[in-house]
Amino acid sequence: MAWIEHSYADGDALGAALAARLEVITSEAMAARGHATLALAGGRTPFPAYHALAARPLDWDRVSILPTDERCVPHEDPASNLRGMRAAFAQAAGLHLLPLTTEDGDPDRSLALARATLSQHAGDFDAVVLGMGNDAHTASLFPGAVNIGEALDPASPDDACRIDPVPLPPEAPFPRISLTAARLLRARSFHLLITGEAKLAVLRQAQTSADPLRHPIAAILHAPDAVVHIHWSE
Repeated sequence: MAWIEHSYADGDALGAALAARLEVITSEAMAARGHATLALAGGRTPFPAYHALAARPLDWDRVSILPTDERCVPHEDPASNLRGMRAAFAQAAGLHLLPLTTEDGDPDRSLALARATLSQHAGDFDAVVLGMGNDAHTASLFPGAVNIGEALDPASPDDACRIDPVPLPPEAPFPRISLTAARLLRARSFHLLITGEAKLAVLRQAQTSADPLRHPIAAILHAPDAVVHIHWSE
């Protein structure tokens, strides 16, 4: 268990720093193993970094990216993380962008697709980028979800799970497909992005409590072998 904290003047500085770090990680992975695989959060905070990263002159046909979680909506729905990532990485010609859901977003078939996709990409992620909500959820691992205990179990054999938040967030009232904590933890590098004093206060609670059922992000922060880079700005 360890974390390294980085603070920035604003979101633009955070995005530029994260893009530069992901470029190094991706280049080093391709040099060492021939390919890089990144699991990336949705939400507003990381997308400036993704736009900046996409503009870097990487050998994109040797890079695979998948969302850490996805809403069970059609791929062209504004709520789709895949849709946002397609736009953010539009410049990255040749990139392999892997969906966690079927084209129509059907939850049951999407879960089967996600598990099949992850079985074909079973190696450690080169980087995982996570966000965190005001309730301390990360990816779509929401406190109070019926199967949250299984989804947070570090020994879970499942790489992906269906999550139905309780209650459903009014801004995005959809079932989700999420990578499990066990799959997220199979990574070489962890990056948690948060902005604002309110979320910083939630983070401090998670760092102190180590109770993943109450603060799901704690499953990552307190994992024995994880070193989590925390990127924060106002």
